[in-house]
Formats: sequence, structure tokens, C-alpha cells
Amino acid sequence: MSEPAARTAVVLGDNQYGKAEVRLVRVDRSTPRHEITDLNVSSQLRGDLEDVHTLGDNAHCVATDTQKNTIYALARDGIGSIEQFALRLGAHFTDGFEWITGGRWEVEQYTWDRIDTSAGEHDHSFVRSGGETRTTVVQRAGDEVFVVSGLTDLVVLKSTGSEFHGFPRDRYTTLPETSDRILATSVTARWRYAGIDPESFDFDGTFAAVRATLLETFATTHSLALQQTLYAMGESALQVHPGIAEIAFSMPNKHHFLVDLTPFGLDNPNEVFFAADRPYGLIEATVRRADAQPEPRAWSTVAGFC
Repeated sequence: MSEPAARTAVVLGDNQYGKAEVRLVRVDRSTPRHEITDLNVSSQLRGDLEDVHTLGDNAHCVATDTQKNTIYALARDGIGSIEQFALRLGAHFTDGFEWITGGRWEVEQYTWDRIDTSAGEHDHSFVRSGGETRTTVVQRAGDEVFVVSGLTDLVVLKSTGSEFHGFPRDRYTTLPETSDRILATSVTARWRYAGIDPESFDFDGTFAAVRATLLETFATTHSLALQQTLYAMGESALQVHPGIAEIAFSMPNKHHFLVDLTPFGLDNPNEVFFAADRPYGLIEATVRRADAQPEPRAWSTVAGFC
């Protein structure tokens, strides 16, 4: 009879747990003109949690329901910027439970605009604006804090001012070269803050300024490739905003193909296009300051980038 196989030694690796996607809407009624903040919040804790996993000993397990309730309770005192709210959550859990040494707090913010009426903007009626979402991921490791903020689903298009030519050709290349094409993409951008005081930093103002910089650069850059446009957008953001060390982009090329109208006896002077949803080119890159030190811990749980 063969000898039984030796039992393999197993240890617990990196881990975190918490309550994901807590939907939260807060209405500020301090004046007759209400303000609305619409968030999706996730809280995940790290620390001395080995016995929870290996023994089922829950003495160090701050329940995910407790994390959910904490999110709602802290919102009672106001949100501020989504970065400030995530920082408050992190401080609450790491200061309040000695065995919780770090964690991850992600917040997505959905935008509402005031409804315009014949009397002007309404004080307490809103309409959901486009699909764009503001984001932040705050992570703590002991006393160190990392903030990565950004946006997703910022859909932009320019009807001219874009070319694509000079690329290599082989037996499988069918794409024609063009000196005038539609350039469209849905921008996901995330930037890492560095060298700032998170307690006093103007996250809201910086977000608005970065967004404006990205849009202006997209509009004013004569594009020879989406890669070139991506780099120009990142370079502009870093030149204008010194509190940002690097900015990562994921930008699908939302192709628009010229429709052949010759079967109908019609020409098509670059006016009628088919908007294809898939397959699509996907351009991803990080633009960083030359003197910026890499900080992989800030990006360790930020998925979706090369």
C-alpha cells in the first residue's frame, strides 16, 4: 500500500472584506435651495483577520452590516468631497478598532443637474445628467494613505481634426488610411495624488479643473492617433495640477465607419456613418511625472488598466 501524501502547508494570503456598493443619497436641506449627493460606497477592511478565516473566530470581524450602517451614520454629518468622505471612513475604522490596520474605501458619485423652468433653475427638482461618474479609491496601510481619484464614462467625440495613417500593412490589413475621421471615445481616467495634505486639499476644485483640462485638450489636439490624444490629455493635466503624480487612462476607440451609399446612386461626402459598438480598439496607458516614484500600493485594487 502506498504511503499517504504529506499534508501541504497552507497559509492565508492578502485579504480584505467589507460591504460593497452601499447606495446613499443625501439631501442638504439647510437652505430652501437643496443640494443632492448621490453615491455608491464600498468599504473593505484589512488587518489582523487570520483567526476569522482559519478558525471561524469572529472576535476581530467587524460585521459588514456595521460597515454599511457606519457609512449612513457618517453621512448624517455631511459628505464634503467624495475623497474627504472616504478618508473619514478610513480613519473611523482604523482608529476605532486596533486590529484594523488598513483598508480600501471606494466611492462613485452620480451627477444630478437642476431642472430648468420658465422661472429659472428649480430649487429642489433635478434631472440625472449623462452617464459620467466621478470616482475615488482611498486606501490605508498603517499611517500611510493613498488617494486615487478620477472619472468613468466621459463620452467625447470630435467630428474632424483627427487622422490615422502611416501604420504598417500586411496581408491582413484592410483598414484604409484617412486624413479626416470622427474620433470618439469613453474616457476612464484615474489620477494619483501625491505630496498633498488630504485634510485641507481642495478635491472638488481639482476634480473640476482636471476634467476641464482633459476636455479642452481632447477638443484642441489635432489627433494623429488616439494614443497621441491620450498622452496629450495626461501631459496637460500633469502640467496644470502639481498635486497629481500620475494619471492612468483606459479609452476605447468608438469607431464610426463611413457608410457606402453608392448602391443607391448617392455619394457620401464624409457625412453618414455607422457607429459600431464592437469590436473596438482599446487604448490604455499611464502618463506620469518623470520624477514621480511608483506607488503600486495605491493601484493594487484599481482594476481595468494595463
